[in-house]
Amino acid sequence: MQAMTVTNEEKQKVLSNYFKQGLDGPLSQYPSKEKRKLIILEAIAGRFEAGTRYTEKEVNAVLQTMYEDFALIRRALIDYGFLARSLDCTEYWVAEEEQS
Repeated sequence: MQAMTVTNEEKQKVLSNYFKQGLDGPLSQYPSKEKRKLIILEAIAGRFEAGTRYTEKEVNAVLQTMYEDFALIRRALIDYGFLARSLDCTEYWVAEEEQS
């Protein structure tokens, strides 16, 4: 994942604009700008527990509560490296930085 510079103030502004009811509430819309996407996806990934394996159905259940097009969000979480999945797509988990 590409590194980006975001101030805490900028991050809070983006989160409050897209999660109008707070981080536990629904996503008002999915951003088109890359930087905003990354901020939003990082917040969404925080709803999943590191070290836990999830089925696709479990991932969908979490995402459905926040956004109508939950499949878009699920794919973005994978594409941007916030979640990882097994080759057969039966298990999902929070992606962790590879350690050398």
